[in-house]
Amino acid sequence: MRSPFTPHISELPNALPLFPLNGAVVLPHGQLPLNIFEERYLHMISDTLAGNRLIGMIQPIDGAKDEPVDVYRTGCAGRIASFTETRDGRIQIVLSGICRFDIKREVQDTNDYRYAEVSWERFAHDLDDLEINYGRDSLLAIVRTYLEIQSLTIEWKLLENLEFPELVDMLGSILPFVPREKQGLVESLTIQDRCELLAALCEFAAQGVTPGEDLTH
Repeated sequence: MRSPFTPHISELPNALPLFPLNGAVVLPHGQLPLNIFEERYLHMISDTLAGNRLIGMIQPIDGAKDEPVDVYRTGCAGRIASFTETRDGRIQIVLSGICRFDIKREVQDTNDYRYAEVSWERFAHDLDDLEINYGRDSLLAIVRTYLEIQSLTIEWKLLENLEFPELVDMLGSILPFVPREKQGLVESLTIQDRCELLAALCEFAAQGVTPGEDLTH
C-alpha cells in the first residue's frame, strides 16, 4: 500500500542506487518483496538503510544478463518499508513504491553496485492523490479470468482493503507478465493508462493473444 513517508518532489534525491532485476518492478502505489543475497546488493541495502532508504528498481533490456547489463532508462524508486536479516546472511525487504524516474546518466561510485543521476520531473504526479475512471469490479473480473486461465492464485484478502490506485499497482507488480509488458506498466504515464494497460494485458493473455508493441512501449 501507499507509503506513509511519501515525500514532496523537492525532497527526492538527485541520484539513486540502481537494482537491475529482470521481471521485478515496483510501481508508485504498490509494494515489492525482495530476497537479497548477492554480496553487492547486500552492501547496497546496508548503505541505503543508513541513508534515505530509497532504491531505484530498473529492468534489464530483453532479460540481458551480461555485465554490465543494458537497462531501460525508466524505473521506479521504492522505499525500504521493512527488512529482516536471516541467519544465513540474506536480507528480506519490502519496498513501497514512491515515484518513477528517468536515468540521466550513471555515475562512478566507490561501491560495487550501480548508481545514477535521475530526473523525477516527468512523473511528479506519482506523488499526488489520484483517481481512476475504471470500474474496480470490472478490473477484478478480468484479473480473475486471467488467473483461472493461467492456473494461478493470489491472496485476495491482501488486496481487499486497498484503495483502487494501490490495487492497480499491486496487481501490476505481482502478476506474472513478461518483463517487456511489466516495463510497459512502468512507463505508462498516468495511473489511468496503467489500469487500462493492466486490463488489456490480462484480456489478451486470457485470449491467448500476444499484445503488440504499442501496448508495451
